[in-house]
Amino acid sequence: MSEFRDLVRKKQELSQEECVSLLKSEKRGVLSVLGDNDYPYGVPHNHFYNEEDGKLYFHSGMFGHKIEALKAHDKVSYTVYAGEPTEGEWYLTFRSVIVFGIVEFIEDRDTIYDISRKLSYQFTQDSDYIEKEVRNSGPRTAMFALIPEHISGKLVRER
Repeated sequence: MSEFRDLVRKKQELSQEECVSLLKSEKRGVLSVLGDNDYPYGVPHNHFYNEEDGKLYFHSGMFGHKIEALKAHDKVSYTVYAGEPTEGEWYLTFRSVIVFGIVEFIEDRDTIYDISRKLSYQFTQDSDYIEKEVRNSGPRTAMFALIPEHISGKLVRER
């Protein structure tokens, strides 16, 4: 048996290409970790999907519940979804992707600054603003990558 379950409703399954497309186009999702007292801890987050290495990158503060949880248990899941109205209907049609994988912390400051810039350009093209943020916040920024072990996605019509 595979470590990961197959999707039950195969007709709704997205291809790997569609999953990657959603990870590239959507900027936000929910990162789920094993938190305090083994409770799941889901944190809204933004990400940068790096096509070169297939990893998702996240920036963060250097301390807190999430960072402690990641250091204690490096397996996570990350969920991204996008919904849109179905023309002439009351319900949404949405696509969702869940990524299971292992987290690795990035220690190299140049890499942290480079990925921080790429992540920021997803939200604004204001390079002066981005450079100011990297200069001011960069030294206090933690960064980690999610190395995917399994990616699956589905299309759902909400009715």
